Amino acid sequence: MAKFSDIKGFVFDLDGVITDTSVFHSQAWHQVADKVGAPWSKKLEDGLKGISRMDSLEMILKAGNLSDKYTDDQKVALATEKNTNYLKLVDQMTPDNILPGIKAFLDEIKDHGYLLSLASASKNAPKVLEKLQLTDYFPKIVDPKTLSKGKPDPEIYLKGAELIKLKPEQCIGVEDAAAGVASINAAGETSIGIGDKQTLKDADINFENTSEMTLANIQKQMA
Repeated sequence: MAKFSDIKGFVFDLDGVITDTSVFHSQAWHQVADKVGAPWSKKLEDGLKGISRMDSLEMILKAGNLSDKYTDDQKVALATEKNTNYLKLVDQMTPDNILPGIKAFLDEIKDHGYLLSLASASKNAPKVLEKLQLTDYFPKIVDPKTLSKGKPDPEIYLKGAELIKLKPEQCIGVEDAAAGVASINAAGETSIGIGDKQTLKDADINFENTSEMTLANIQKQMA
């Protein structure tokens, strides 16, 4: 883990960190699972967190032993249908959907001159930020279309650092999913995991929830 004084920027995940769109993702994926006849479970729901759209669909189909029942075109159609349902839910979002303490933390980061980028696997991240009125905080957003590998591969977090012209060791990555924490660690950045300490045991720093995230609290946990 780097020293706090070495840190120059933060690379954020979106879902479960800035806002909880995972609830909407789950609702939309649940509809797809019901449609194809795949069993829905808490384990499956948790496994879909932070995973790309097509990988999520594959997991759902696998859960029902349905992987070979659909052509590639049919799979794309199912994923598109999920996205349409998800976007209807996103359209109802407001700044009230920002997770506790996040707006204050983003203000604190900006006031102290840290650079910010967003590393979300979601192609809808710009739309979500717009609904939350947080677009101005994230002038740099990793475009998932430019990535060849998904989390836990480090590519997305390396890109996040590159966009703000920093070395990975100058960045802190913020995540709520184990795959995301693995991605940050593999990129050589300091990882903050928000949520269950057992699930996110590989994170350098753990916070129970977003309201605990302040520069002072991060500094306390770093050398």
